[in-house]
Amino acid sequence: MVESRVREALRGFIRAEYGAGVRVVTERSPRLEMGEIASPVCFELARTLKRAPRQIAQEMVSRIPPIEGVARWEVAGGGYLNAFFDRAKFFSQALEQSARSLVAPPRPAPGAPKYIVEHTNINPNKAAHIGHLRNAALGDTLVRLLRLSGKPVEVQNYIDNTGVQVADVVVAFLHLEKKTPAEVSALAALPRFDYYCWDLYARVTRFFEEDNTRLTLRADTLKAIEENHGDAAEMARLISTAIVRCHLRTMERLGVEYDLLPAESEILHLKFWDAAFALLQQRGAIELAATGKNAGCWVMRLPSSSNQARTGEEDAAGVEDVSTKIIVRSNGTVTYVGKDIAYHLWKFGLLDRDFHYRRFHTHPRGNVVWATASGAGEPGAPAFGRAAHVCNVIDTRQSYVQEVVFAGLRALGFHEQADRCSHFAYEVVALSPRCALEMGYALTPADARRPHVEVSGRKGLGVKADDLLDRLETGARAEVDQRHPSAPDAERAAIAHTIAVGALRYFLLKYARNTIIAFDFKDALSFEGETGPYCQYSCVRIRNIFRKRAEQDGSELPDMGSESPAPFLAAPSGDDLWELVVLAGSLGSSAEAALAAQEPAFVAKYAFQLAQAFSGFYHTHHILSEPDPARKAFLLALCGLVQTQLVSALTLLGIEVPEKM
Repeated sequence: MVESRVREALRGFIRAEYGAGVRVVTERSPRLEMGEIASPVCFELARTLKRAPRQIAQEMVSRIPPIEGVARWEVAGGGYLNAFFDRAKFFSQALEQSARSLVAPPRPAPGAPKYIVEHTNINPNKAAHIGHLRNAALGDTLVRLLRLSGKPVEVQNYIDNTGVQVADVVVAFLHLEKKTPAEVSALAALPRFDYYCWDLYARVTRFFEEDNTRLTLRADTLKAIEENHGDAAEMARLISTAIVRCHLRTMERLGVEYDLLPAESEILHLKFWDAAFALLQQRGAIELAATGKNAGCWVMRLPSSSNQARTGEEDAAGVEDVSTKIIVRSNGTVTYVGKDIAYHLWKFGLLDRDFHYRRFHTHPRGNVVWATASGAGEPGAPAFGRAAHVCNVIDTRQSYVQEVVFAGLRALGFHEQADRCSHFAYEVVALSPRCALEMGYALTPADARRPHVEVSGRKGLGVKADDLLDRLETGARAEVDQRHPSAPDAERAAIAHTIAVGALRYFLLKYARNTIIAFDFKDALSFEGETGPYCQYSCVRIRNIFRKRAEQDGSELPDMGSESPAPFLAAPSGDDLWELVVLAGSLGSSAEAALAAQEPAFVAKYAFQLAQAFSGFYHTHHILSEPDPARKAFLLALCGLVQTQLVSALTLLGIEVPEKM
C-alpha cells in the first residue's frame, strides 16, 4: 500500500530531479517516533551525485510532491529519509483492502509471462517421507506467492519413472520376490502399496550391498525400462503409476495440488531426448570419451565452479570424473541429467515437439491433474510448457545437478533461458532425538545427544509422510476431544486434521530454507510459541469475539460510518493501537519481500508476529465491554482487520483456520 507508493514516488522524483536511476529500498523504522518507514536511498544517490547524503535528504524532503498516505517527511542521522503516515487514512485504506482480501489472488494479465514451478518430484518407488513434505510445502507456498503477485503459474510434479530407484524396486520384485507383472498389478491395488515398496527398496539396497556384481541386474533393468520392453518395463509402469496415486493422496492431505505430471518415460518414448542429444552433439556441448574411467560415455565438460558442489551420478561402473558429467552411460542408457536437459528445453518451448496429455486425477477442489502420454491424448488439455521463467524446488544435495542442467542450456546457446531458471534450494529434514524415539527408532547414546537424527529412505530409516500426519492428527485429536467433548465426532476429526496440517506446514515453513530442520511432534503441535496452532488460535479468538458480539447485540460487526479513527490512533495514547494497525497492514509488503528473497519464512514470521501482537492487544483492551460506542466500533473494526490479514497470511502458507480450537 503506502510503502509501495513511497518507493515508486521516490524513484520517479529521483529520476526527474537528478537524472539517476538508483534502487530505492524502504525498511521499517526501529521506533514510531522515527516514522513508519525509512529509506537509505540518499546514501546510494550520494555516490552518483558526489554530495553529502544528509544534504541530499534535506533537499528532497522540501521538494518531494505529496504522496497519498504520507503526512510528512523528516531527515534522520546521516541522511535517512523517514516517512510518517497519515494514520487515519492508512487504517481506512487497510480496511478497504482487507475487505477485498488477499486470499483471492488477482487474475494474471493477458499475455503475462508464465512461471513453471516444479516441486515435490518424489521418485515413484516408495512412500513419501518427511523431507518430501518440506519440498511440497515450500513449492506450494511459492506458487501461492507468485499467484498473489498476479503471475500465471503452472505447477509441475516431475515423475522420474525410468530412473535407478524405480529400477531397483523392479529388480526386487523380479529377483527377490519372483513376482510376475500380474502379481505386481494385484499388489499395486493395495491402499498402502507405497509402504510395501518402502520395505522392499530397503531390502534390495542390502541385496546390492552384499554383492556388487548384482549391480549388473540394475543396469540391465534400466536398459529394459528405457527401451520399453519385457516384464521389467511393464512392472516399472505398474509400480510408478500406483505409487504416484499414493503420493497424490498424501499431498492432498496437506492441500497441495498440481497441474501437470510430466513423466520421464515420455521424454524417451516421444524422442525428446533424441532431439536434445542431436542438439548437444551438433553444438559440441558433449563428447564421446574414448579413454579413462568414462570411456564409451557421452560426457559434458563443466566449468570449474560446478565441480565444487558436486554430488555426482555414477556411471555403469560406479565412478565418475569430477571434471565432467556423464550424460549417456557406456551401455547407452541416459542419466537423469540428460533427460532433465531435454525436459528443460521443452519447458521453454525450445524443442520442435510436444507431449500428448491425458487426465490422470481430479483434486478435491475440482482441479484436474493432467499427465503426459506418448500415445493418443485427450482433448481439452491446457497449453502446457512454453514458460518465461522456471523454478525448480529441489534440496541442496541436488545443487550440482541443477548447475549441470543450466550449464547444458548455456552450452546449447540458450543463455537467456538459463538465466531465467532458478534452483529453489532447501536443506533436509531430520528428526529430534525425542521424535525419533517416539517413532520407534532405537538410538545410540551418541545419537540421543545430537541436535538431530538423520534418516535414510534407502536404508528404510525415516518417517513416512502419512505416518507423520497420522501421529499429528492423533495428537491434535486428543487436545480437541478434551476441549470440545460434546462436539460431533466428524467435527472433532475435521478440527484435528486442520490443526495437524497447520502445525506441520508452519513448522516446515518457519525456518529459512538453508536451515536443517529437526522435526519434533511436541514443538510443532504446541498452542503456545511460534507454531501454526498458535496463529490459528488467534483467528479463532477473534471469531469468538464477533460471535459474542452477535449474541449480545444481535448484530454483526458495526459500521464505523463517518466516525474518524484519528482520535483513537493519535500519538502518544494511540501508539499501541497504531503499531497493530501498521503490522496488520503490512502483509502485502511481507509477501513481496518473501517473493523477492524466495523465502516463505518471511510470511510465517509475519503471521506469528501479528498473532502475538493481537494477543497483547486482546489482553490490554476490553473490546466487548468498552462503554464508548465509537471506540468499541473502532476496536471491533481493528479485530476484523487483523483477522482478515492473519487468515490471508496463513492461506499463503497453505494453512486453514478451524471453526473452533
